[in-house]
Amino acid sequence: MENVIIVLVLLAIVAGIVWYLCRAKKRGEKCIGCPYAKQCGGHCGGDNHEK
Repeated sequence: MENVIIVLVLLAIVAGIVWYLCRAKKRGEKCIGCPYAKQCGGHCGGDNHEK
């Protein structure tokens, strides 16, 4: 029974991640994990985020 609960929790986490990624792509974010995703030109990991 514990295994079923663990599997259900893991599936819920994965489903939440997929749902978040789908919503972010629909919003047009280029760099999903970037806090500047809406302002960024799609050059993640570059120096263009510095103020």
